[in-house]
Amino acid sequence: MKRTDQDNSIRTTPSGVLPDSESDARDDSVATDVFADLEATLDSVADTNPRISTRETDGSCRDADLKALLEVSLAINSSLVLEDVLQLVMSKAIELMQAERGLIMLLDDEGELQVKAAYNLEQEEMVQDEFLISRSIAHEVARSGKSVYSSDAQADDRYAQQQSVIELHLRSIMCVPVVVKEKVIGVLYLDNSSQAQMFLKSDLYLFELYAQMVSNALHNAHMYDSLMRLKQYNDSVVQNSPVGIVVLDAGGDILTINPMALQIFDLNKDSIFTLEDSHKPTRFLNSLPDSEQAQWQSKINMVLSTGQEVSEPRFYHHTSYLEKVLALRISPLANLPGGGDGLIMAITDITEKVTMEQYVILSEKLVARGEMAASVAHELNNYLSIISNNAELMALNVEREKYEKVKFNAKSITDNIFKIKRFVENLMDFSKPEPEYISYHIKNLIDDLLFSLRVQPRFKLIHFTIDLAEDIPNTEIDVGQVQQVLLNLLNNASDAIESAAAECAGEASGFKREIGIKAWYDKAEESISVEISDNGTGMSETVLGQIFTLHFTTKKGGHGLGLYNCKLIAEQHDGELTADSKPGEGTRFRLTLPRFQKKPRGERG
Repeated sequence: MKRTDQDNSIRTTPSGVLPDSESDARDDSVATDVFADLEATLDSVADTNPRISTRETDGSCRDADLKALLEVSLAINSSLVLEDVLQLVMSKAIELMQAERGLIMLLDDEGELQVKAAYNLEQEEMVQDEFLISRSIAHEVARSGKSVYSSDAQADDRYAQQQSVIELHLRSIMCVPVVVKEKVIGVLYLDNSSQAQMFLKSDLYLFELYAQMVSNALHNAHMYDSLMRLKQYNDSVVQNSPVGIVVLDAGGDILTINPMALQIFDLNKDSIFTLEDSHKPTRFLNSLPDSEQAQWQSKINMVLSTGQEVSEPRFYHHTSYLEKVLALRISPLANLPGGGDGLIMAITDITEKVTMEQYVILSEKLVARGEMAASVAHELNNYLSIISNNAELMALNVEREKYEKVKFNAKSITDNIFKIKRFVENLMDFSKPEPEYISYHIKNLIDDLLFSLRVQPRFKLIHFTIDLAEDIPNTEIDVGQVQQVLLNLLNNASDAIESAAAECAGEASGFKREIGIKAWYDKAEESISVEISDNGTGMSETVLGQIFTLHFTTKKGGHGLGLYNCKLIAEQHDGELTADSKPGEGTRFRLTLPRFQKKPRGERG
């Protein structure tokens, strides 16, 4: 627009550049004076409150506020420990807002505000007697979730009459809620008693923004605290568990092992290093006996390769001084702390339980044998009484020359001797009842048998070499009868070894007692074989050809029934029992059993 010189004449006022027009000056003279006075007042306030400034410096103050907030945010998020965060929150709030006093209050489980941290202008932590505040304001904010602000509480009708405001000479007050997930968990409170340090509306906006940052920091700290408590709880459960727990990574290194597992494996805690103790954890297999490492490695590889759980109800573990029976459950475990996958093992020591079970079975057998012995004795006594009476009468009748009666006595004696013989034969048949077949794992049978034998004096000096193939399936057997066969073979092996040891007693080299037990599965024949070998005296061909004959024995006081019955049991199972031996080279017995018995599948155990 084109202006005349008169139109373009201007004058400068404290408020800026205005048109030099007579009519405009008259119309705006009142407004100009008021605006100038207001701007002068704001300039004086800005001297003590830099956040309120003229338009030219608004950007720099805003940048300073944002920079301050960034620094505060970095500070309060530098820790996840709740107590540390609370202290930083208030220290930085005092520094940011230049308040004389400030505190943070959090709601407890009963909804009451509790002071968690309090600081003064010098950023010194205040004790309880020093942080008297207007609690009515704090409770109002906590209840409503809305901020409270007053630049001059002494002149504010809402608060001027409150006792705390009067007694503490409070001027400026700001109290804002701390909200986490739309729920008020506490308040932030600041106040000043000096009029020169009064809070302005812009301070409230900044303080509310700060409170939002505080909410996130407190939420993170609470989450961290909860996780730490949960970790402590889980650690306590693991450490005090009556079950042994071992966690391995994919390389087989121990990440976690609890005291019960150390006890079960008879390990010294100082000799085992976990991921928490060292950068080079102990390899689990290295802490086990050499004879067991292959079995454990096989189980570990199976779990890691298939991702499926492996369990074994009875695993026989050898410590340095005794044998234990363990129940194992090995499960895959993903996302380990160090990265990658691994597995967790739960191990229960069931040695005492298995021992008690065997004692119960043994006691039942002894009771049954006792009852049977009593019945047999009673029956035989009846026959012997008749024989004895007739023998006495026979002598008396011979003396009296009553030969007809002698003939009767003799016949009675002969008849009862025949009855005794038939009774004994019936007992022999009764001792071989029809097998009761069930599906059973031959490995468990062998393990159970060895567990009970190793503690017996006759086997304590014998070194056992065990080789049981992993692919042996369950087999249909009469468990008691097959166990009877293996027990008889092991007892015979022990006797042969002791005879060999006696022959070598004078030799300086010493004699090592050895029994080998080997079992495998022939898939083509669907048969399971168990081989028991010893380094005893061995047998000649003549003796070897008669060992399965009834009543044949080479033992002093033997009855010749053991191997005979073993042969019968093998045949009853549609299997066979063979022997191979040479004098001075030991003996090897092999028991071969079919996997399934010849009967309809519906009748199988």
